Amino acid sequence: QLSKLIPVVQNKPLSLKEAREKEPILAEREQKEDEVRELLAVAEPLEDLTRNIGMHAGGVLIAPGRLTDFCPLYQAPGSEGADGVVSMYDKDDVEAAGLVKFDFLGLRNLTIIQLAVETINRLYPERPQGPLKLDDLNGFDDPAAYTVLKEANTTAIFQVESQGMKRYLVKLQPDRFEDIIAMLALYRPGPLNSGMVDDFILRKRGQQKVDYFHEDLKECLSPTYGVIVYQEQVMQIAQIMAGYTLGGADLLRRAMGKKKPEEMAQQRSIFLEGAQKKGHSTALATQLFDLMEKFAEYGFNKSHTAAYAVITYQTAWLKAHYPAEFLAATLSSEMDDTDKVAFLVQDAKANGLGVLAPDINRSQYRFEPVRGVDEQGLPQREPSERARAIRYGLGAVRGVGESAVQNILAAREQGPFRDLFDFCARVDRRVVNRRAMEALVKAGAFDALHPQGTRAGRAERAVLVSQIALACQAADDAEANAHQGGLFGDADPASLPTARLGQAQVQLYSPRETLLEEKTALGYCFSGSLFDSVAKELRRYAGTPLVRAVPSREPLWIAGVVVDSRAQMTKRGMMRVIALDDGSARMEVTVFNELFESRRSVLKVDEPLLVSARIDNDEFSGGLRGSAVEILTLTEVRLRHAKALAIRLQAQASDRAAREIIDRLRTAVAAARPPLASQACPVVVELHTGQEVCSMRLGPGFAISPSDENLSALAQAFGPDEVQLVYV
Repeated sequence: QLSKLIPVVQNKPLSLKEAREKEPILAEREQKEDEVRELLAVAEPLEDLTRNIGMHAGGVLIAPGRLTDFCPLYQAPGSEGADGVVSMYDKDDVEAAGLVKFDFLGLRNLTIIQLAVETINRLYPERPQGPLKLDDLNGFDDPAAYTVLKEANTTAIFQVESQGMKRYLVKLQPDRFEDIIAMLALYRPGPLNSGMVDDFILRKRGQQKVDYFHEDLKECLSPTYGVIVYQEQVMQIAQIMAGYTLGGADLLRRAMGKKKPEEMAQQRSIFLEGAQKKGHSTALATQLFDLMEKFAEYGFNKSHTAAYAVITYQTAWLKAHYPAEFLAATLSSEMDDTDKVAFLVQDAKANGLGVLAPDINRSQYRFEPVRGVDEQGLPQREPSERARAIRYGLGAVRGVGESAVQNILAAREQGPFRDLFDFCARVDRRVVNRRAMEALVKAGAFDALHPQGTRAGRAERAVLVSQIALACQAADDAEANAHQGGLFGDADPASLPTARLGQAQVQLYSPRETLLEEKTALGYCFSGSLFDSVAKELRRYAGTPLVRAVPSREPLWIAGVVVDSRAQMTKRGMMRVIALDDGSARMEVTVFNELFESRRSVLKVDEPLLVSARIDNDEFSGGLRGSAVEILTLTEVRLRHAKALAIRLQAQASDRAAREIIDRLRTAVAAARPPLASQACPVVVELHTGQEVCSMRLGPGFAISPSDENLSALAQAFGPDEVQLVYV
């Protein structure tokens, strides 16, 4: 909580002293909370101290002799032999000492590709082409793979996931491997700001003339439509036009990268002289050298970006032909990042795949594609050629580690679990503890075990949570009885009767509570949106879903549940950025300091808001962004727009029954009465006699605050169908 209050400016957190000045909440908590005050007092002297010796995870040094003859070495505490040995020189000093440094990059995407290929070969042994191999993905001419890129369906595709890259892919419409290589090289701040990317796209689409500067350079520059994109092109131009050797061209490339005036002057002289010897004019040579000097600032190493482009193409091919297998592998690789999992689940659904809830009898540790079922998990009448659903992995449930899941899977080999009591009796409860069981229940992993089906199981998760302690005790008792079998003959311990707890006295979760408990277990609301329960009310005043919002100079009313809130420093001072989600889309809304100070208390995660905001294009994300003008809570919306709260009562034949109803009404309304009259909503009692209805507007003393808590209490007292807000 405290670390999230530290403002971040240009990707660097402010110092604690600055953070207190810029974030009032932090200063307020320091004043009021002893624990926070002590923590900050301990943390402040530690700021900016060197914490540890950093180590490049993939950096390898090569020396012509013993490393200690060239640089000092350090060994991390606790390591032995060659493990943990690092140079005490940094990368620049190592190079100056004459050592060769290699960077070996480890990419998660390579693991994803391998896992996807293994899954495909396991699920489709009947493939007519035989087992899929990585070499099969390297034709670089598959139309379906390029369609994925053209449509910007590139979530989970290596290097092209960002909104900005998606926007450029739609413009570029890549249809050959060279386009992918070039786009990866160009999508960096330098080329983007210089206009090179737009030139490249316009030339590919035939909307701008392609200029090769000289006929001899056509072969070198034609793959990039005359735009100098790669460092290798700078070297080739020097060879072709000025007669440079390979070594000399590399020295030119390095000199341009370092931008040292004396070296550049020397290289310019060499280039002009070489060009004249090859019969080129001084004007052309000067023009080319100036262009090379300009583009060398942005030039990228083609061999590097080509290797990346191979992975981009392979992941696009897998998503085009085996989306369930590819996205299951990607989800499995991101199981520890719940925000990423939620994002990928949405992408899977957008690609026509079903993501099935965790199931204690069907889920594996990882996310797994499922054949033979449709997007809802129902058996297909005619099995499709490809899997259309992904089963949620138990390893993605918070608080359930890999060892616990493996123990569950081992116990399940004896047969499916019948219920929670059977589950507790068969797993090792030292490994699968009560916290893990509770997380699995809240995630919905036991829903399908309910005798009346998954929907009933979801509605009664609270019952199962309350039964965990009893189920564990029953399992302990069964184990104890197993060791006393001689007293009862040869009875099978599994056949001994087990107590069952009914759902009486257990308060069931409301739909909102079910989703919030689900969020604690999975990191997000998997089976629905918190906005669903308030959508009908808020849609009266914010009729446009976020997915259909468009830029507008005039403020528009939008609605959603706050899913994220963070501080951000700007020229105008501290502001808040909240993310609203209405189930159709998500939008970030900026709340500037003046409005934030007055509405700070209502900006709470998981709470619904109605926001009047100006909508603009967000150049950074490629989507839309709002700027808040006014913010209302759900209670405030009701106070502003509801005419009254109607409570329906049935007329009673006896005076005694009537007095009981009146006393119950007086008690319920008194508990919901607000401290201020401006926060109250009038109450209307509708008395039904069977044939007639009599409406009575109660006095100001009976007005109530129309909060969710009060409405729930009244609904519990009089029935959910008997309490309704009446809107204008």
